[in-house]
Parts: sequence; structure tokens; C-alpha cells
Amino acid sequence: MPTTVRPVITRRAALAAGLGAALAAPAIRPSFAQGAPIRVGVLHSLSGTMAISETALRDTVLMMVEWINARGGLLGRRVEAAVVDPASNWPLFAEKARELLQVAKVDAVFGCWTSVSRKSVLPVFEELNGLLFYPVQYEGEEQSRNVFYTGAAPNQQAIPAVEYLMGPDGGEAKRIALLGTDYVYPRTTNRILRAFLNSKGIADADILEEYTPFGHSDWQGIVSRVKRFAGEGKRTAIVSTINGDANVPFYRELGNQGIKAEDIPSVAFSVGEEELAGIDAKPLVGHLAAWNYFMSVQAPANDEFKKMWSAYIKNPRRVTNDPMEATYTGFRMWAQAVAKAGTTAVDPVREAMYGQKVDAPCGYAEEMHRNHHLSKPVMIGEIQADGQFNTVWKTPNAIPAENWSPFIPENANRRRG
Repeated sequence: MPTTVRPVITRRAALAAGLGAALAAPAIRPSFAQGAPIRVGVLHSLSGTMAISETALRDTVLMMVEWINARGGLLGRRVEAAVVDPASNWPLFAEKARELLQVAKVDAVFGCWTSVSRKSVLPVFEELNGLLFYPVQYEGEEQSRNVFYTGAAPNQQAIPAVEYLMGPDGGEAKRIALLGTDYVYPRTTNRILRAFLNSKGIADADILEEYTPFGHSDWQGIVSRVKRFAGEGKRTAIVSTINGDANVPFYRELGNQGIKAEDIPSVAFSVGEEELAGIDAKPLVGHLAAWNYFMSVQAPANDEFKKMWSAYIKNPRRVTNDPMEATYTGFRMWAQAVAKAGTTAVDPVREAMYGQKVDAPCGYAEEMHRNHHLSKPVMIGEIQADGQFNTVWKTPNAIPAENWSPFIPENANRRRG
């Protein structure tokens, strides 16, 4: 039996529904035009292995709903959120997506983290002509008229990170250990990275590739194999596409086995400030993450974003991170597109999305292109003892996404852009 979809309107209603803290209503309530509210869906795991990462994205959408209502809503109408919990259960994502579109009648959905969850819901959004805003870095190899991808494609994260590891600032790695969770994103990303590494003269014998299930906790054997691999005479680095709460025991095991960044640097694609908040970061100082945003970015737009988050969440220990920033940017662009189209209908909003720009918290102006992907900067950050990142490298400009990788041979004749 499907879980009841819950609309979110006020702090009291949110707490009653078990949705966590929300902003109190503004002291002066804006007046709204007559008519049905505009509804957005929130499709994120609030339980299970991915809750460690996705709960903050639920909170970000609820923050943006309160933010826009405090400014008069959209088209003079109140915005409400309908929240569901697909519970890190990939087939359940499809069921919950259908529930949001057909029962809750939402106008847009903000959701998914893993690519397997996105692949699960994609046929539902295409069948029902729904609109999904997907806020997490991914493997590319996809473009749907029903999805706007506000996270990074491989050329906006994975490939620049590996180039950094192979360069003088990253230690000039000659061997790479590709460690990932066993599903489509890590496997496809690592297929791209293996081809990229081969093109740079790194032989397959110098690439170690290991996959583990979601929620994997026993990392002793794999970390030991990485140490042996690194002990064979060539400078080695780890590239991690490990997702969810498996990162906690993985990083703990790196510390247990004395793997320091100066010896075997690790760069992660799915570990940010939120995940580090539950780990003693001191043994991990100097290890890396590649994202398009860090909480430590110095930019007026980031100051505004962090101030908004702090006022909303009322917990000084709650941090911001890249997928939250991508959620914020996607919501802002969707709201601008609705205002431009004068309607929430999917087809006009889709057309109005193209060319939307936001001065994003990353400190760059991001633009939505017709391939449904954003131009984004690339940043490499070092883990600090307090769980924050010090940016050690970044691109001078925002880079358009290349969602069909040139390192996948069957993409040779595919039209890009």
C-alpha cells in the first residue's frame, strides 16, 4: 500500500508530519491569489542507506518552498511540498514518483540521488510527462526531455579530478585504485575513467577496480589490497565512487590502516560536508573531494545561501554541500521559468528553462543549456580537521556539461549540446 503523500505548508504541519524543523511563518503573511496552490514533489530517501545524504536535500526543498512563499509565492499562488520516502529502495522510487504525479498532482519533482533511483523513475516521468530536477553528480550517458540535471557530468567532476591526481599538484599518480559502490554510476564513471587513463598512457595493469554493495561495512580486505597495490613501486591514488553510509567505515578503515593523504591520496565524488559531519575527520586531513561547490567558498551568493540555511535549520552543526547547492539552483531556475512561462504546465516551463541563469552559491553564474545540463565550475578540495574543505584547485570559468562522454566509443556519432 503506498504511503500517503504529505503536503508541507507550515512549521506546525511539517512537525506533525515528522518532517523535521522548518521555518516559522513570516511575521507578515503575504496574500495569495485565489486558486489551487502550486505543488512540488520531494522524492528523497529519508531512511535506509542513502538517508545520510538525501535527508538534507529534502530539507533544502522545504527551505526553498518557505523562501518563495515569503516572497508572495509563484504566479501569486502559494507553493506547497509533497514529501515521500522511497527508503533507499530503488523500485519504490518509481512507485513514489507515480504517486507524486498522479495522486498529489505535483507540478515538478525535486529528487533522487543514486543513478539507479533516477533510472527507476525515468520511465514514469516520460510516460506521464512529469518534470524531475536531479541534483547530484552522475555518470552522464543520458538526456531526457523530462529531467533537468543540475549536478555534474563526468567532464565537470570525474575527469578533472583524475587529471589533478596525475599532475604535479596532485602527486603525479601513476596507478589508480577505482573503488565504488556496485551500481550504474560507479561502473559507468569508471568505464569512462579507465578509457581516459588508457589514453594518458596508464595501462590496465596499473588500474585496480573494486565494487561493494550499498551499505558495505567491512573494508579491511579492500584497503589492504590497495596498500599492497600501492607498495609495488608506483605512486598510487584512490578514486572513490562509494555512496551513502558505506563511506563512514571506509574512511575509518583508511585511518585504521594508517593511509595518509601524502602517501596514497584519495579523491571522492560522493563525499561532502554532510557525510563528513558523522566522521572524525582528523585522520583524513589532506584527502580530497571533487565537487562544483564547497561550503567554504567565498562568494556573496554563498553567504546568502548559508545565511538562509542557518535561519531555516536552526542548528549550527548542519552544513551545506554540493547537492544542496544544486537543489537550490534548480529550484531557483524552475521558479524563474514558471514566472517566464506564466504557467506551471510542463511543456511551456521546459522551454522557458533553456537559458535560465542563476548567480549560484559556488560563486559562478550557472546557465541551463538545451541538453538539460548546467554549465558548472570544477573544484578540488582538501579535507580539513573540522570536516570542511579547503579549495586547492578550481577552473577559471563554468564549464558546459558533456553528458555524452567521448571516452565511450559508441558516442562517436552522437550529437552533443
